[in-house]
Order: sequence, then C-alpha cells, then structure tokens
Amino acid sequence: MRRSAVRVVAGLVTVVTIACVVMVCVFMFRGDFIRTVPITILSPRAGLVMNPQAKVKLLGVQVGTVAWIEERPNGQAALHLKMDPDQMHRIPANVGVDIASTTVFGNKFVQLRLPTHPDVERLQPGRVLDASQVTVEFNTLFEQLTSLLSAIEPGKLNATLDAIASTLSGRGHKIGEAFSDLDALLKRLNPSLPTFEHDLEAAPTVVNAYADAASDLTNIIDNTTTLSNTIVSQQQQLDAILISAAGLGDIGSDVVGTNRQALSNVLNLLVPTTDVLSRHHESLYCGLAGIWPVVDGAPSPVPGVVASLSFGLGIERYRYPSNLPKVAAKGDSHCAEIGLPDMPFQMRPKFVVADVGANPWQYGNPGIIPNSDWLKQKLFGPIDGPPRNSAQIGQPG
Repeated sequence: MRRSAVRVVAGLVTVVTIACVVMVCVFMFRGDFIRTVPITILSPRAGLVMNPQAKVKLLGVQVGTVAWIEERPNGQAALHLKMDPDQMHRIPANVGVDIASTTVFGNKFVQLRLPTHPDVERLQPGRVLDASQVTVEFNTLFEQLTSLLSAIEPGKLNATLDAIASTLSGRGHKIGEAFSDLDALLKRLNPSLPTFEHDLEAAPTVVNAYADAASDLTNIIDNTTTLSNTIVSQQQQLDAILISAAGLGDIGSDVVGTNRQALSNVLNLLVPTTDVLSRHHESLYCGLAGIWPVVDGAPSPVPGVVASLSFGLGIERYRYPSNLPKVAAKGDSHCAEIGLPDMPFQMRPKFVVADVGANPWQYGNPGIIPNSDWLKQKLFGPIDGPPRNSAQIGQPG
C-alpha cells in the first residue's frame, strides 16, 4: 500500500508538472511574460479579419501586438496595443497609422507609417492615435457589387452590353490607335506634370483671391451691362460722333499733309529755343516761383503805389574800359545756392558775382566817395581812366 501511495503521488506530481510546463509555454507564446506599454488606436472600423495578437509593424519590423479590440458606441473600433518598450524610442510622436493586410483575404495588421517630417518627440505610453485608412475587404467589395447589380435590371443590362458589343465590333484597330494616341499624349504631358502640380498648389490662393474680389467683379459686370445698354440706346448719337470724328480725322490729315514741310520747319526752328529753355529751366522756375507770392498776396486796400526809399553809402563810380558790359557769366542756376525761390522772413538772397564787366565791390570800400583816385592808386596801384560824369564828352583817359 505504501508503494501504491508513492506511485499515485509521483503520477500526480508528473501530471501537475506537465500541466505547469504547458501553461508556461502557452503564456510565453502569448507574450504574457514580456514587458509591454499600452497604446490605443481609434479607427472607423477594425476590419473583418482583425484579431487579437495581430502584429504591429514599423518599416516591416514587428514592434508590438494587438491586445484586444473594443467596439465604441459611435461605431468606431478601439484597438488596444501592447508595444515593445525597447522599440518606443524609434517611433516619433506624429507617426501615422494604417490598418493593412498582406492579401485581399489575409489577416489585418497595424502598419505604423513614418511621416515626411518626423517629430523630435518620441511616442509615449498611453497615447491615442487615429488610423488614417483601413484596407477594403473583399467581402465589402462583393457586397457593394451585389447591391449595384441588384439595382440594375438584367434585361436593360443585357441590352446595354449588346449595344456596347455591337459598337466595339470591328473597331478594334481604331480603338488600338486611340489607345496609342492616348499613350503618346500622356508621354507629351508627362514633362508638364511638375508645372501642373504647381498650378494645383497655387489654385487655392488664386481661387481665394477671386473669391475676395467677387463683389468687385460683379460690380464690373453690372457696370458693363449698364454701359452696353447705354451704347445700344445711344447708338445713333454714337454713329454721329464716329462720323464726325472720321471727318475731323480727314480734315486733320489734309491740314497736316499740306503743311507738313512748314510744320517741320517750325519745329526745327524751335529746337534752339527749347534747348535754351531746357538748359535754363531751373532759373525760369526760380523767377516765376519768386513772383508767385507777390501775385498771390493780398492787394492794397487803397489805390496807389507803395515804395520804400532809403539812403545808403555810395559805391565806386563807372570806369572805362574795365566796366564795359560783358556777356561772360557761366554756370548753371544758383537758385538753390542763394536760397531762392523760398526765402524765409527777413532774409536776403546772396549776391552772385559774375564776370559781367562791373563789380561794385572791386576795392571793397563802399562809402562816401570823395576825390580819392590818388589814394586808391597809392593803395591798389594804377587804375583805369577817370570816372565818367555827365560833364565829360567822349571816351575818358
């Protein structure tokens, strides 16, 4: 009996050990002993063949599995993932999510898609991501096709197919040529695809600009309509104006054609005058602008002439031949240099000394003029002949 009890205990221990080994293998196969972090994905639908333990891949490498699938009240599916913590530092925070499948009838898996510009921040545990797209299953496509065929009457479909067959019968060569021409056209359009893409990118900006200017464009159309109606209603007057303009053009052509040589001569004669005016336009502007305040000023309240008289020291008298008038002044306009035409109050313009024959300040000593020729000759050297006065006749000296 003692040996029988030992055998029973040994058998029981063996069965328990085998059961524990099997359970450990099952748990290890399920990944229950692997440390994971949770991630949740929200999708419009999980797909008909999405099951727990489905793989989560990034660039073809498995980085986690689907723990379980939750159906939300709003019809969405929440996929709870178990991610490998050793792979989390390789996944950016702005990673994209697709639910894809290997084949049309294959099982679904979660495909993580790297964005064009990955974020520096890494994906953190507990994040909730949105799936951008779910692969369409074959049965969904078959269901849609069945719904379409059920809405089409077989007789009409048969008649349509017969008509298409009759139309295409004997035209295979032309259809082939059409496809060849289409291929040639697409080859010609292919180099312009970057430009077309740029146009598509710029189209929203252009459309927004037209949308902002829509009211103005509508006003222009309304004004154009009003103008057109006015032209239609006043067409007789417009015809008369056009006829008069044509007659005036004929008369003007006759006048210009008859006197073209005289007009050419007049224009040629005006060239020197216009050159002089162009060369001295600043001086002319200075003079006219200086006169304008006088013209624009208020008139005197009483008739008469207002004059301001004063007595000053005398200046050097006229001498021959140094004071003979000369036309030797050179240079451009000095308006800006002497402060003209805009003179402040109680300011006098500077005096421009030019080589014109007379210089009142030649000796720099204006004052009471006595008979000082002897003194000036002693101070400044020989000078020209004696000063002229009304009592002398002929050239002095």
